[in-house]
Amino acid sequence: MNINPNKVKIIFGLKIRQLRLDKKLSLSEVADKSNLSISYLNEIEKGKKYPKTEKIMALAEALQVDYDYLVSLKVDKHLEPISELLNANTLSQLPFDIFGISPNTFIELMSEAPAQVASFVKTITEISRTYDISLEKFYLAALRSYIESHDNYFEDLEESAQTFRKLFEISNTTSPNEILLKNILEKFYKYRIEEYTDKQYPDLATVRSVFIPNESKLLINSALSSEQKAFVYGREIGYQYLQIQNRPLISSVLEVNSFEEVLNNYRASYFSGAILINRNILIDRLTYFFASPKWDATMFLNIMRLFSVTPEVFMHRISNVMTGYFNIKNLFFIRSEKQANEEGLFLTREMHLAKLHTPHGTAMKEHYCRRWLSAVMLKELEKKQANKEVLCMVQVSEYEDAKTNYLVIGLAKQSSLAHERNSSLTIGFVIDDALKGMISFLNDNTILHRKVNETCERCGLMDCAERVQAPTILAKRQIKETIKNIILKPNP
Repeated sequence: MNINPNKVKIIFGLKIRQLRLDKKLSLSEVADKSNLSISYLNEIEKGKKYPKTEKIMALAEALQVDYDYLVSLKVDKHLEPISELLNANTLSQLPFDIFGISPNTFIELMSEAPAQVASFVKTITEISRTYDISLEKFYLAALRSYIESHDNYFEDLEESAQTFRKLFEISNTTSPNEILLKNILEKFYKYRIEEYTDKQYPDLATVRSVFIPNESKLLINSALSSEQKAFVYGREIGYQYLQIQNRPLISSVLEVNSFEEVLNNYRASYFSGAILINRNILIDRLTYFFASPKWDATMFLNIMRLFSVTPEVFMHRISNVMTGYFNIKNLFFIRSEKQANEEGLFLTREMHLAKLHTPHGTAMKEHYCRRWLSAVMLKELEKKQANKEVLCMVQVSEYEDAKTNYLVIGLAKQSSLAHERNSSLTIGFVIDDALKGMISFLNDNTILHRKVNETCERCGLMDCAERVQAPTILAKRQIKETIKNIILKPNP
């Protein structure tokens, strides 16, 4: 998105408005004193117009300030955060359009309440510095909001994937593998594909792929599994087939130049998942699976094995069709990682379509609940050293604070690039009437039910054997409530 706000006009307008308000003058009064129309003065204050020299002199006289002060880019202290915002060209990077806001609307807001907006901008900046919220993290958060607002389902990408499969005569019953997709890239899109080892490029040992545009060359890590390579090739095809120009060149998020890059990477990745996993086949198999009266982990894994995909792609694809076809939208998706022989659990990806209490990756330095299915699976995976099999488990998580129950299905595996770090994927569905009417095995009494919470610091389950930290935040909250009740308690 190309946004180029005129810094000179905006700052000039902010100064005029602030001076007018400081002197308690109305628009009409300043218009009369400067011999300008009210509408023109309004356009100036909103940063849309920049007057000629003689009109600036008239404004300076009307507001009793120096001409040089009006035309300079220096601002008063309370407007400095906005000036810094404009100097950093941050406005050109913010994805206003996905939130239905035009850049001009934001600029008008600044002109209407510059001091308040300046304070807000300064607050956001301080929060970002304190909690190390980089621009990359902001873009990823914006992308997550965008995905959630669309229920993680995009019909245009689904149709593009189906058209692609027909164009290249990929059977509806076939999942394209790495060889087929590599051939399409090389023969149709003229890619040069080279596999590399960590000895050739030590710095790229944990990177999946690198695209060199001026050579149409794709470097791909030889340590990747066949399913991972298939996804990388499918994403590259997505960039080409969808005619995406602005894209990241490295698979890992090392540096993000714009929100457009982040969004385009998601679109190409979605396309890859859609061509690897035919929507109709997945829907058919899931329908049969959900009709089973008993939970069957083997059946679930067998559905995944119909396709040349990783557990992560499979679980993402399930989240797509659950909202787009089955109309089950109260769900969350979590990707967690755990370093071998360490206690820490890290949330590396999350999506929350259920606007309820669900595990979020915002608990700074807190200890996530060890009763989460993801934590249980990762702990179990450590017992299976050098085991490349995918672990599949299910659990009904009863959130103690929110009083909401979730059916949580999870997969866990060891990483192919970082063997010391394992990952888990979980999808949680709110157990409501819609889910009860669709999934028969919800009544399976062999499924473990567990009371869970978000973090130990916030949890009131004092008899929890898995607790690793005292409920310090909960205790502080209770003290505040006690004091408030004492203050508000009526006199006898």
